Amino acid sequence: MRRTLLGAGLALLLATTGCAGTDDTPPAPAGDRVPAASRQDADEVGRTLASVRRVDKLPLYEMTYVGRYDATVGTDAEPEASPFGCSLFAASGDPARPLFARNFDWEANPAMVLRTDPPDGYASVSLVDLSYLGIDADPTGDRRLLDAPLLPFDGMNERGLAVGLAADDHAKVTPVPGRPTVGSVRILRLVLDRAATVDEAVAVFGRYNLDFDGGPPLHYLLADATGRSAVVEFVDGTMRVQRGEGRWQALTNVPVVGVSEKERRADRRYGAIAAALESSGARVDAPAALRILDQVRQGHTRWSVTYGLRSGEVRLVTATGKERRYQLPMD
Repeated sequence: MRRTLLGAGLALLLATTGCAGTDDTPPAPAGDRVPAASRQDADEVGRTLASVRRVDKLPLYEMTYVGRYDATVGTDAEPEASPFGCSLFAASGDPARPLFARNFDWEANPAMVLRTDPPDGYASVSLVDLSYLGIDADPTGDRRLLDAPLLPFDGMNERGLAVGLAADDHAKVTPVPGRPTVGSVRILRLVLDRAATVDEAVAVFGRYNLDFDGGPPLHYLLADATGRSAVVEFVDGTMRVQRGEGRWQALTNVPVVGVSEKERRADRRYGAIAAALESSGARVDAPAALRILDQVRQGHTRWSVTYGLRSGEVRLVTATGKERRYQLPMD
């Protein structure tokens, strides 16, 4: 909604620390194909692709998307079976500093920090696994990047609403007649663009059928600047919501809805997060949150990230051990 990301320096400050033709028409090279999501003019495409730069040996790239996109179109991933883990939590023990944190556990693919500021939505920072766009090498100049807004795996918008996903083998969706269908990753873009609070984000989920085909079934953690949080799951085909009742809420790869806290804590990562948050009263800043994430890091953890839901600060540590910091101007 604000044009804060498109001015000098794109208004997102960063610092680094330590670390269809006819049947006989040959197909266009993958990098030259017309993206489904882009609603940009030629100048906006040029500015978007020119903003790409590599910032980490992961490899990690950054890009600022200039102009419009349609988040309801395009194609989602079709990954092969893999140890899709992930650990997430929201902590609001300090009401002035609510925080959202997550480990993304997946294959060794290139990733991207994506900045968007759509004319009809909220500005946001999100993280994208580029393999879901079919990109497994240097993406410089690759027009498939113009579909990157469709595939945020976690992110936060300028209103302090954050969302992330994790695999949930028990999840099952039964389509509701009359509702449009979107991909199970793409729903995060709709949430980031349209929701300022957990209640609004839950309402966005409720307006769509999710498509889990081509990837693992998922569940989701939401949190906002007021300290509220919620888990969205799909139980026996129906969307269910488990709202946070205390000062923290966590999510790994075990279901939450209808599952006792004792059963959840039998999961090693969930149990470790729960113990750490309880011992601190869920009063954690970004360094403390990153230490908790380090306790539950797996061999295939690609990145750890924290989102300051009021401050707008984003701290990202990749599998290389390097840390990068970003500042999203908050509305």
